[in-house]
Amino acid sequence: MADKPIVIGVAGGTGSGKTTVTRSICEQFTDKTILMIEQDSYYKDQAHLPYEERLKTNYDHPLAFDNDLLIEHLHGLLNRKNVEKPVYNYKLHTRSDEVIDVEPKDVIILEGILVLEDERLRNLMDIKVFVDTDADLRIIRRLMRDINERGRTIESVIEQYVNVVRPMHLQFVEPTKRYANIIIPEGGENLVAIDLMTTKIRSILEERSLT
Repeated sequence: MADKPIVIGVAGGTGSGKTTVTRSICEQFTDKTILMIEQDSYYKDQAHLPYEERLKTNYDHPLAFDNDLLIEHLHGLLNRKNVEKPVYNYKLHTRSDEVIDVEPKDVIILEGILVLEDERLRNLMDIKVFVDTDADLRIIRRLMRDINERGRTIESVIEQYVNVVRPMHLQFVEPTKRYANIIIPEGGENLVAIDLMTTKIRSILEERSLT
């Protein structure tokens, strides 16, 4: 149908700049035009598990995500229906009781490390993007974020990166690059790529408004 929203998937490793890319694109449009959905909102509900078990969650593995619910919500948004996006509580390591009412928009950007890993999600996307940034920059950004924003120690961040984040990136995230229509090197620093993405989205919207 003519008014079906455009779905754009933006993937990439931790610290690659995918969130910066997504926000930079969103800033070029009004709030009524574009919607950003973070895959991180759809981590599985773990309320049935003891807290000690929740601490063992591998957030970089595909099985950590409730893609069934995410896909259900995307279908709802594609049919111009409101959905209740979950909110994840990182302190309790499970889904909170809070939800966010999300209205459908003309453009939906789905952002997350593994949004290109699930074929069902890929099949809903009009444009698939992979933000490709060197590993040394990604680990530095991860270090700064986790220390400054999450109160982590340098040792704990490095240990998690070496034992979990890096192997999961190599096994699950990096291989999804082959599904991308567009690869953006250096993330949010690549203003030319962001401008090209914005121009492409505007072009699609204009074409649809004429049909």
